[in-house]
Parts: sequence; C-alpha cells; structure tokens
Amino acid sequence: QVQVVESGGESVQAGGSLRLSCAVSGLTRGDYAMGWFRQAPGTEREGVSCITRTGAVIGYADSVKDRFTISRDSDQNTLTLFLQMNSLKPEDTAMYYCAATRSTYCVLQTEFYDYWGQGTQVTVSS
Repeated sequence: QVQVVESGGESVQAGGSLRLSCAVSGLTRGDYAMGWFRQAPGTEREGVSCITRTGAVIGYADSVKDRFTISRDSDQNTLTLFLQMNSLKPEDTAMYYCAATRSTYCVLQTEFYDYWGQGTQVTVSS
C-alpha cells in the first residue's frame, strides 16, 4: 500500500523560510517522478514544482521560481521529497500536497499524478 505523508507546514511571517518534507512508502524505489502542489481556499490545485526520477529534470511554476527549491532522496524503503521555500509571500498561503506519478516526466498538471498525500498547511502573514 502506497503512503504519502507531508510535514513541515507552519505559520510564518512574510520573508521567512520553511522546508516541507514528504515521505512516500510502498512504491518501487526510483520509478516515479514527484511533485509539489498547492491549493488555497476557493482556488484549483496548482503545480508548484516537480522532479524526475533521477533528479536530472526539475520544473517550477513561474510564481515560485528563484524562491523555492525541490529535491529528493531515497533509501531502501522510502522516497523523500523536499521543498525549500524562501522569501515567502502571503500569496504562498495554501495547503501544500506531495504527489507521485508513474510517469517519468516532470509535469505540473494534477491529472498525471497517481498518489497523493493529505497535505500540510502553510500560512504566511504580512
């Protein structure tokens, strides 16, 4: 059974930093591209960043480029995904979700992802 668990969301002041983590277990190790998404109240879920199986290809939404950094790690049983978020703005406030896709491509569209976590809340105050 695949499990996706996010952590690290907090309330911070604008200009601050946070590091989100995501632990994925139950997948065949190394076969999946992964991504971070976010959803603010009343809006659709949007892609924030993605990374391929090897980490060779990385993508970012324009709104977070140069502020957020995605990375991944893996051991024998668990894939771990990170999102370092710097220079946070109030408009970054949202529930952040981690997801994994069987596709080998780095994509920011939600429909390509097969496994999702429950999300972790990030709140940025001005």
